[in-house]
Amino acid sequence: MAEHKKQGEALTSLDALYDSGVLRRDEACHKDMHALSQRYALRLTSDVASRIKEGVAALRRQYVPDIAERQEQEGESCDPIGDKAHSPVKGVIHRYPDRVLLMPTSACAVYCRFCFRKAWVGGGGQDGGMTIEDLRRAYAYIEGDKRIFEVILSGGDPLMLSVRRLGSLLRRVHAISHVGIMRIHSRVLLSDMARLSDDHMALFASLDKPLYMVVHCNHAQEFTQTHRAVCKRLLRAGVVLLGQSVLLRGINDTPQALTALFRAMLCHHIKPYYLHQLDYAQGTGHFRVPLKKGLRLVSSLRGWISGLCQPHHMVEIAGGYGKVPLCEPCHRCAGLPSDDDMEDNVAPYRLRDYRGQWHDYRG
Repeated sequence: MAEHKKQGEALTSLDALYDSGVLRRDEACHKDMHALSQRYALRLTSDVASRIKEGVAALRRQYVPDIAERQEQEGESCDPIGDKAHSPVKGVIHRYPDRVLLMPTSACAVYCRFCFRKAWVGGGGQDGGMTIEDLRRAYAYIEGDKRIFEVILSGGDPLMLSVRRLGSLLRRVHAISHVGIMRIHSRVLLSDMARLSDDHMALFASLDKPLYMVVHCNHAQEFTQTHRAVCKRLLRAGVVLLGQSVLLRGINDTPQALTALFRAMLCHHIKPYYLHQLDYAQGTGHFRVPLKKGLRLVSSLRGWISGLCQPHHMVEIAGGYGKVPLCEPCHRCAGLPSDDDMEDNVAPYRLRDYRGQWHDYRG
């Protein structure tokens, strides 16, 4: 039996992509593609695979391995945003004083080819799962720091946990008195919608403290007619929906694509929250949009689309210094390339973190 049949119709190997027709054997050197699939986790849900075969290019480029991933560029890293420097206990990232990331799993429904954690999600390089003892240490850490107001579930994708495990985790965090809100970051809504069950809705509705869900979405074509009903069910369960996107070359790096994306989010009851410049993860250079172009794209939308459509344009400072909103006086630039060279040149920038320190950034 083919591997993708064993995995609940998910495609989890290069052969599965070939067998399903998502990828042709003559599209790239099989040896190189095999090495790539061994290095970085591969998984597509049957829904995503079907839409790729229907010709949705924006999905294909995000999820199907590309030989360009073997070409690493200057500044790329397996830990581009400095997670390790801010991990006091396993599964916890404490970068900002009042909030922490809790990462109970390294599994995702789909693996994005541009992911800043692509070197280890899916078990590729470290054990991303948390044992019961790991979770106990994490809860103790959160309880011991009364500055922590928000707990953000990330990973991997928290919605890959069973409802029982997710419920246990949410209720345990909910019981910590100084934690005011919880947040879930997920791709499941758009990549494996059937996973969101009535039990999930009942769990979310049972929580007293606010629960936010940040839906990761990068192109308007990721939405189908059935997604709106699921979003409305989440709203009725008390979940506040926000949208997070990454600016990606060849996917959403035009004013038209961004306008369509942000309007689609609003039509699905999702408020656009963050638009990220791509982090310097290994093998992601073919997705990277120069910072100057990103600034101009975002600027070109102002006044032409609703303010509700416009997220915060963000960039992460390498080394663990945090996110920076791309607005003065948080960034300075020097020696910018001319307009004619905007696509090909990388300009030097100075970025100021939330503590007021300035850092060099290769944009």
